[in-house]
Amino acid sequence: MRKLLPLLSNNHAGGRSALTCRYRCGDACFHEVPNTSDNEYAGDVIAKAYSRRSMMRAAAVVTVAGTVGTSVALSQSGGTANAVEGAAAAAGSEGGQAARGLRFTSVAPNTADQVTIPEGYAQNVVIKWGDPILRGAPGFNPDKQTAAAQAGQFGYNNDFLSLLPLGGNYERQQLMVANHEYTDEVLMFKGYDAANPTREQVEIAWAAHGLSVVVVQEDHRSGKLTAVSRHQLNRRLHTTSEFRMAGPAAGSDLLKTSVDPTGTKVLGTLNNCAGGTTPWGTTLHGEENFNQYFANGGSVTEPVQAARLKRYGITGAASERKWERFDKRFDVAQEPNEANRFGYVVELDPYDPNSVPRKRTALGRFKHEAAQPRLTEDGRPVVYMGDDERFDYFYKFVSSKQMKKGNSRAAKEHNLTLLDEGTLYVAKLTGDSPAAEIDGTGKYPSDGQFDGTGVWIPLATGNVSHVEGFTAEEVYIFTRQAADKVGATKMDRPEDVEPSPRTGRVYVALTNNTDRGKPGKAEGATEANPRNLNKHGQILELAESFDDPAGDAFAWRLFLVAGDPNDPATYFAGFPKDKVSPISCPDNVAFDPHGNLWISTDGAQLGSHDGLFGVATAGERRGELKQFLTVPKGAETCGPIIQDKRVLVAVQHPGEIDGASVEKPASVWPDGPGKMVRPAVVSVWRKDGRNIGV
Repeated sequence: MRKLLPLLSNNHAGGRSALTCRYRCGDACFHEVPNTSDNEYAGDVIAKAYSRRSMMRAAAVVTVAGTVGTSVALSQSGGTANAVEGAAAAAGSEGGQAARGLRFTSVAPNTADQVTIPEGYAQNVVIKWGDPILRGAPGFNPDKQTAAAQAGQFGYNNDFLSLLPLGGNYERQQLMVANHEYTDEVLMFKGYDAANPTREQVEIAWAAHGLSVVVVQEDHRSGKLTAVSRHQLNRRLHTTSEFRMAGPAAGSDLLKTSVDPTGTKVLGTLNNCAGGTTPWGTTLHGEENFNQYFANGGSVTEPVQAARLKRYGITGAASERKWERFDKRFDVAQEPNEANRFGYVVELDPYDPNSVPRKRTALGRFKHEAAQPRLTEDGRPVVYMGDDERFDYFYKFVSSKQMKKGNSRAAKEHNLTLLDEGTLYVAKLTGDSPAAEIDGTGKYPSDGQFDGTGVWIPLATGNVSHVEGFTAEEVYIFTRQAADKVGATKMDRPEDVEPSPRTGRVYVALTNNTDRGKPGKAEGATEANPRNLNKHGQILELAESFDDPAGDAFAWRLFLVAGDPNDPATYFAGFPKDKVSPISCPDNVAFDPHGNLWISTDGAQLGSHDGLFGVATAGERRGELKQFLTVPKGAETCGPIIQDKRVLVAVQHPGEIDGASVEKPASVWPDGPGKMVRPAVVSVWRKDGRNIGV
């Protein structure tokens, strides 16, 4: 029996079309890798910067098993030695059935131009790009788009979703918050000339970015959701909305511009990818590929500034969208600090339409995919975050403040400061196998697992830097370089990072990295990233002390190594591979009420459209992975929410196929032939009214 660690095609990366690479991230994978640091990563090298005591604490997380409330640990069979997880395991399977929550007929891989769902389920489109949500906003008219109209309509390319409860008189209503990551101008405007966009087109795109807050109405007979247009709580935030810089770097000289000499006010939020929902009722939104919006980084010659821009991928001359022609703040040659005001986690109070969202500098600046908090036993938030870049890192933030319960004004005001004070850490992983056994093919080492221990390296606490040669402000604003300095572990595009609400184990989606192990690249395979030319990705599982996630030690192993199950390099937590769905390029992750991990994919390279998958994390069927849906041609699956009665997904960039345009659409979803292709949110439920997957 394999011994498990006792543990608390098209040459575009990841199967994306060239059009996706162009508009999503500014062709990031065709540029030089921003991380050129020479950190050590051999599987048997111990971090020199850390004491024997720190490594012993990490090992203790691995070896302590059977101690209730001390750590999360797995037995050799994949069951649990912890009472909390033991209950989850008991509920995980019944007889020979699939894990509870995953009892549906798997959707077969396909290329249908639709949202394909399991037999016995139904769906509806909740809201689409351009649907009016604010009072006075007109209905969507593709031939009469204006910036003023778009500012009152649902934005483009919906990504992260959150559903929050509404009490009082709002019967069967919830508050939905959505990110709008980026715009596909060639799919939005007839006759679009990428070399010469008009001011109106640029201003429409500004208004189509950002965030939407929309009340949705539940149908009492099903899981159907309908957007409530022009509700008093509905809200749009976009590229010209006011945001506040908050936390220890707010007011820094590095954040001051000619328009904002205080360094505390910034217009807009850009490239909001995934996010999180806090226990105190706010939402978090990660600013990801912000670098692509800024022009003329290549013209900067001052060495320090040039190095800082390059580390964040701000190079070259004109930007793709040419925004710098209409607002000088997108030209780093004219406004060198404007780019420093993007790349943060934004916190929004969706219940207050008049609140000013805040960019939390204490959580660092990088390409934030998401940010999902949990609480320590004494009520302090711990936030996990990934930096979505080849060879970049994953992080956590531990607040120094305790959350206050209740809805009083004092409690709300206090909780809105929780993410401004604390310690920012970056992860360093050490494998437990000899380096010679990690050969880049995905072949398992002699102990049968890719696993090891890790430490959280502190970067800054409040106004105190823990990184030699960096001030605290520099750590928060140039976090990547601070993490380089301390020798963090380079990962294969860490995207969404989610802690299990049942077990406390943390799951990191590592989407892919086709540059790993390429001749001339900085780094080959490591135990946490064991495949060279990694095009399918993996999911990392790490365990900290169950009641003390604020600690500096953890154990880790690969929970899932994605790809064709017939490939010997794939792994599904030990579950039989002839009984799982094929999966490629994990991106966003979320948990259902049963403790199963649900995975949405981005750029799958197995010949099928992207989709949504559920996988059991505990019990006898741990590793059982089943596909729940696929999305239309050219689309990505985003923002999954799995409730008792419904699954919600954001169908992003349908029709985003090379050569597509408004005049020559590559998809007819969601409204059929002759209609504009539109990103949209979809709700799925069981026709018989029962809970999902039971």
